[in-house]
Amino acid sequence: MQRELFEAEHDLFRDSVAEFLEREVTPFHGQWEKDGIVPRDVWLRAGEVGVLGLGVPEEFGGSGVADYRFNAVVGEEICAAAASGLGFTLQNDVVAPYLVGLTDDEQKRRWLPGFSRGELIGAIAMTEPGAGSDLQGIRATAVRDGGDYVLNGQKTFVTNGVNADLVIVVARTDPDAGAHGISLLVAERGMPGFERGRNLDKAGLKAQDTAELSFTDVRVPAANLIGREGGGFLHLMRNLPQERLAIAVSATASAERTLAQTIAYCKERTAFGRPIGAFQNTRFVLAELATEVELARVYVDRAITLHNRGGLDAADAAKAKWWTSELCNKVMDRCLQLHGGYGYMMEYPVAKAWQDARIQSIFGGTTEIMKEIVGRSLGL
Repeated sequence: MQRELFEAEHDLFRDSVAEFLEREVTPFHGQWEKDGIVPRDVWLRAGEVGVLGLGVPEEFGGSGVADYRFNAVVGEEICAAAASGLGFTLQNDVVAPYLVGLTDDEQKRRWLPGFSRGELIGAIAMTEPGAGSDLQGIRATAVRDGGDYVLNGQKTFVTNGVNADLVIVVARTDPDAGAHGISLLVAERGMPGFERGRNLDKAGLKAQDTAELSFTDVRVPAANLIGREGGGFLHLMRNLPQERLAIAVSATASAERTLAQTIAYCKERTAFGRPIGAFQNTRFVLAELATEVELARVYVDRAITLHNRGGLDAADAAKAKWWTSELCNKVMDRCLQLHGGYGYMMEYPVAKAWQDARIQSIFGGTTEIMKEIVGRSLGL
């Protein structure tokens, strides 16, 4: 089914992003997976060609255009290139809305130009060793002391955590106020007491740095509070739909890529004297996957349109996130099976895609939490 989401300017931008990835990323990504991290100079080159800073006002070095379709292009092309180590979508889709929408002019001048150029890499630290999808269970604290907040606590599974220069930390500023006692503070690289633990050894996304962070009596200036003190939970709830939409975009694009590769493989691979695609079971499996992926694409494109109008609510974003991430895992599993023993070999793209996809139904809120959000929206 023909897509009708994008206009000529998005197509031109897509060509630019694809060319950048082909030149600056694809030849080196295998080494980055061995290293467990993407070099910082790639971020600088991404900033130079406009891959970063999407939605950031032009006066602060960004694109100056608040059109999520450009974000979607970046996410889709990264998936098309299997460049799963790049944290650009986290920078553009997750961190940027906080730094654009919740900051004052002084904070914007201080952070956004470097953020858009790739000089300042962003991250958000929500999850803790004892608190995952339940954000109200966080225990990190930030106690006001004069002109500073004294930050203490631990965070884990922080994407971009090793490279990050700016980390939005979710912490309790009032331990007795429940959800109304949570605030957002920006911890900066080099602050005494801000330490990074190991670069976590994950099952997939091998080139993407994911870290444990610890904060011991870190004095964060009050000028690094973003949004309203005590309003952190509400700020998170307002921004999480875009994060979940970003995951849906990537999940759908990844499923499309692997499905296309598998169809091509089934036309070439022979068994019992004919291509395996000629067997009814293979055709039926691929027909099922092709239909479900295309239906997912239509829903996601509609969600992007609604989001651009300010009309994507939490329940619709949760539906997109859980359905597409579960579908992505289904596609990867079925496609690997169709590759037979070769599918389990890392020299075949489907093996890496299968590994990388598994986290989709966990990060950004697990499938179970997404279903809970949808269920509550039904009045249950």
